[in-house]
Amino acid sequence: MHAIAALNAAASRIGGDTARLDAEVLLAHLLGISRGALLLHPDRRIDVQAYDLLVERRAKGEPVAHITGSREFWSLDLKVTPDVLIPRPDSETLIDVALRLCQPAPTRILDLGTGSGALLLAALSEWPDASGLGIDASPAALAVASENAFRTGLADRARFMPGNWGQGLDQRFDLIISNPPYIAETETLSAEVRENEPASALFAGADGLDDYRRILPQLADLMQPGALALLEIGHSQGPALLDLAAQHGFSASLHPDLAGRDRCVALRVAPLQPPA
Repeated sequence: MHAIAALNAAASRIGGDTARLDAEVLLAHLLGISRGALLLHPDRRIDVQAYDLLVERRAKGEPVAHITGSREFWSLDLKVTPDVLIPRPDSETLIDVALRLCQPAPTRILDLGTGSGALLLAALSEWPDASGLGIDASPAALAVASENAFRTGLADRARFMPGNWGQGLDQRFDLIISNPPYIAETETLSAEVRENEPASALFAGADGLDDYRRILPQLADLMQPGALALLEIGHSQGPALLDLAAQHGFSASLHPDLAGRDRCVALRVAPLQPPA
């Protein structure tokens, strides 16, 4: 069977909004080529049986990133396993905001809850003179992040260690980035996410804010004078995060993702007000 016919059949079998994209990514993975190369030259014969096995896994709800073992984030090809949250385009908002707001360029970067290492490695790819530290409570996640540092050629500038957010760290940083869990325990998720990604990276208490309550009290002691901290948030959590930020002495601003939804809160230590 030629690739075009196989893609059409696979997309129909997979279904959903991303069916065609998923079919193309899986076929490119099977052929060991980029999706772009596949689209440029789709008139090739393929191993239909091998492709059917991949399509069947996707049709049953397994994420494409778990089938291929990788996901692109900020133009970096990252290893992904069920031990880490799959990097998503929404999280690239933090890197975009960092590039706009972090002046001068940071030299020390901290990623709290690093998971696959996506945010830290993306930041290091933009600032070649910077080094960074990724913290995660999961040894399995740290192993994935370390492998990704080597995979992207950034291992000489990225270090990873176990920890409970910023607790016990005695270093200070110019830029702190974090995508903590922020989904309320009562919120309904798709079966694909709920059954395939680590709950510890998704859920954060009854209102989804538990980990922000842990992180915010730690931030000021981790920040160099003038440092910037960027936290990913759920699209409806902006007002709550602004309130929490003010309670802990930060000036804060909200920044949208490409869909126009609040996705990032930027924090700086608020300047002391002179006495009246």
